[in-house]
Amino acid sequence: MSGGGRDGELWDAVRNYKKVFIIVLCVSAILNVLLLGGSLYMMMVYDSVLPSRSVPTLAGLAILVMIVYAFQGFFENMRAGMLADVANAVEQQLSGRVQSAISQMALAGQKLPGDGLGPMRDLENVRAFLSSGAVAMIDLPWILFFLGVLFALHMWLGVTTLIGAAVLFSLTLITNRVMKQPAEQLSQLSAYRNGAAETNLRHVELLTALGMRDRMQQRWAQLNSAYGAAQNKLTRSGAALGGLAKMLRLALQSLILTVGALLVLDDKASGGVIFASSILSARALAPVDQAIANWKGFISARVGWLTLTAMLKRVPAPQPVSLRLPRPDRKLEVEKLVVFPPGSRQLTVSGVSFQLNAGDACAVVGPSGAGKSSLGRALIGAWRPAKGTIRFDGASIGQWDAEHLGEWVGYLPQSVELLDGTIAENIARFDPAATSEAILAAAKAAAVHDLITRLPQGYETRVGVDGEALSGGQRQRIGLARALYGDPFFVLLDEPNSNLDSEGEAALAAAIASVRERGGILVVVSHRADILGRVSHILLMRNGRMETFGPAAEIMARLRQKPKLRQENVVAMQGASVGKP
Repeated sequence: MSGGGRDGELWDAVRNYKKVFIIVLCVSAILNVLLLGGSLYMMMVYDSVLPSRSVPTLAGLAILVMIVYAFQGFFENMRAGMLADVANAVEQQLSGRVQSAISQMALAGQKLPGDGLGPMRDLENVRAFLSSGAVAMIDLPWILFFLGVLFALHMWLGVTTLIGAAVLFSLTLITNRVMKQPAEQLSQLSAYRNGAAETNLRHVELLTALGMRDRMQQRWAQLNSAYGAAQNKLTRSGAALGGLAKMLRLALQSLILTVGALLVLDDKASGGVIFASSILSARALAPVDQAIANWKGFISARVGWLTLTAMLKRVPAPQPVSLRLPRPDRKLEVEKLVVFPPGSRQLTVSGVSFQLNAGDACAVVGPSGAGKSSLGRALIGAWRPAKGTIRFDGASIGQWDAEHLGEWVGYLPQSVELLDGTIAENIARFDPAATSEAILAAAKAAAVHDLITRLPQGYETRVGVDGEALSGGQRQRIGLARALYGDPFFVLLDEPNSNLDSEGEAALAAAIASVRERGGILVVVSHRADILGRVSHILLMRNGRMETFGPAAEIMARLRQKPKLRQENVVAMQGASVGKP
């Protein structure tokens, strides 16, 4: 698995087990020497036991060869176990890092093909190769050892095997060239195919309602057909080359027998040499045969290795924050903020500046496409500012570790995304150390406790993937409880009342009041004017820019005094659509 130099996080992970690989090489050396046992036993039987008709000699040789086989089995299991342990350890060490890199790329707008999980499959291919496919590669150099033994028996036996090894090695190079491109293509098609299947499943209700299900399944069938063709081509190529290698190896064994027989007829070798050389030549070329048989896995592992190495270099691991700043409790400052959506150069927020203090609640309003949701995503750290600064208690948001930042941030997105688990787990953000008291406090702060307890399993009700087991209003209110879990200092609610009934509206009003009363800061993005009476400030945006900001009473009074401006901005505040940033 060469390429890109012997650097990168994958090489570093493998180097951690350098001593283990040295032991594996030593065990492999012992194994390959022990493999001489069968050949020597065959030769001794034909050259010593049969002429002497000595049963004790035969018994002694049989006991010795059985001991050799026992040690051979022991060391074989030892080597396989060590490689499996190393492969699993490397996979465990890198899996979190790879998932983190995938997440970072998604946040940066760098979408991966298909279902986006190709790097995880690449890592699995690397793990599979390290655990099993590496054995053939480790044994390949030992061809020279067995060739040396054959040359020691007779020069022509060595020459014949050497020619056969050269032919099979050439076949190995051809295998690499023939199978490399189809393997890379198959990996890409697999990602697209899985992504299409996942999309069809996730949106099955929409596709059924709009009569699109058959058309989308046909699109998947086209991808599946291309995947099947690539898979078939790769399998047939591997089978053909593997079959050819096996045929040549069998032919070579017969040729070795022929050469041995000629040497015996010419009185240049004993009868035992014929059978011993046949076994030795087969053993010498077995690694080549195994390498060709496992070449598909080797190529997949190499492609995965190079892909992962390039990805991890492109997405460096976040540097840990050595000092944890204290939880903010005073103010939020936004200075000349400029935001581009990840992966896009379309400006959505430009030059926004404002300040909120503890106990403040601000409504961000404006027409569709004004940049309200983009501003919100930047405030919670999901999108990085292109320019400008976001500060909590004077410290820029980048000075906090992402996980630490999440401890004091609450967020309710437009489309509530619950995760597969129980209601309690979702409210607690899947924190294993969450207490019942904290979960209940968040549910009561969102006024959703009674709704939850009316469900058959209460807090242990499983919400399903994306909360599919709940209604839109239930998801939104549970999402609100999750946002309030742990009494976060800063809470962002993006269209929090889009699916709420009157009871939910009252719960939302109570939640806003509770955040303000305990000294938190709340920002709510909304297109409904009834939320304006519950906030202390209003920020009006238009075309990505802040048109006005100030105390809610002052902004509303200004609008009332200027009929034309009032008409335009009331339309802007009340007519913004839910789905646009």
